[in-house]
Amino acid sequence: MIEDQREASGRRRLNATLIDLIIRLGALGALAYWSFLLVRPFVTIVTWSAILAVALYPVFEWTAVRLGGRRRLAAVVITLLGLLFVIGPATWLGLGVVDGLRVLSERIDAGGVWVPPPPEALRSWPFVGESAYEFWELASTNLRSALAQALPQLKPYGEIALDATKNAGAGVFKFLISVIIAGFLFAPGPALVRAIKTAVTRIDSKRAEHFVELAGSTIRTVSRGVIGVSLLQAAIGGLGLQLAGAPGASLLTLCILVLAIVQIGPLLVVVPSILWAWTEMRTLPALLFTCCMLTVTLVDNVLKPIVIARGLTTPLLVIIVGVIGGVLVHGIIGLFVGPVVLAVAWELLSAWAGEGKSGVLVATPEPAAPEPTAPEPRALEPPASTASAPER
Repeated sequence: MIEDQREASGRRRLNATLIDLIIRLGALGALAYWSFLLVRPFVTIVTWSAILAVALYPVFEWTAVRLGGRRRLAAVVITLLGLLFVIGPATWLGLGVVDGLRVLSERIDAGGVWVPPPPEALRSWPFVGESAYEFWELASTNLRSALAQALPQLKPYGEIALDATKNAGAGVFKFLISVIIAGFLFAPGPALVRAIKTAVTRIDSKRAEHFVELAGSTIRTVSRGVIGVSLLQAAIGGLGLQLAGAPGASLLTLCILVLAIVQIGPLLVVVPSILWAWTEMRTLPALLFTCCMLTVTLVDNVLKPIVIARGLTTPLLVIIVGVIGGVLVHGIIGLFVGPVVLAVAWELLSAWAGEGKSGVLVATPEPAAPEPTAPEPRALEPPASTASAPER
């Protein structure tokens, strides 16, 4: 009877403990989810700020040393330069695209855009030959009427282009905010790194410092090897296109930058540009333009792998897969998140494989039993002195 009462009492205490644990976990989960909903609009901005702070921290330290150790002034200088580097190219590209569209519209209104008449062989194409021939013939005689006729079909694509323009503007604004926030992260950088290492130590106390340093070096390597080299490619290609007078040079420069960042490569712009140069320019200018655009491709194929592989123990293939996969899954911010995740996963896998290998091949020898030793011979003690017998 007493044992039954004890068992029932223990069961009640266990149920109460489980209910209390469930309530606590539910409250903690609800608080975490609510906090995530509140922070979610700022996740992209904060992530970009952290990436910029990590990538530019060596530049910040170098600037602080040159300014006599004034870290706040160095942070202000880096922030202003970052804003200048964002606003300048964005303004140049935006004005270039708008100016190109304006010139194209003026040329269409003035009849400066000439469409050649369609070939007669187009009529013989199955299904679409006759309609394509009629539209082409209308465009060759009255381009404005042809565009007005095609406007309903082009309207959905125009809406897509407008949405893309809005997203690009919002992205530039968010990036500006990220640059400003990154400026406030430079000065307390060492304290933040120590706090991150302390948090990671709760997960893996042995490799916490290594993983934090690996994440930082991966971000800096990707920023140098991908963003830096892509900006160099866009600068070289944009300079060549501007000097050659290529139509839509600003838009083509933006395409080179985007294609280089997402790891597709600038060939989609380089090859048509070279073909245009050899049809519109003389031999020597076309040859110089070709050398300039081939330099853009050479930088992508030669310099970028060298810069990415420098200073990292993670294989280059893992970093490249992380860059491409991160862009496909998370967009442009995945350019940094993907390589960091794969680099940490690779290090964990390597450590796990190394520990398993050492555990199989290296056996810990058991301590041998001590051999019996013969007792040491004792030194002979001198005989006790005997008392002299009394004389009789």
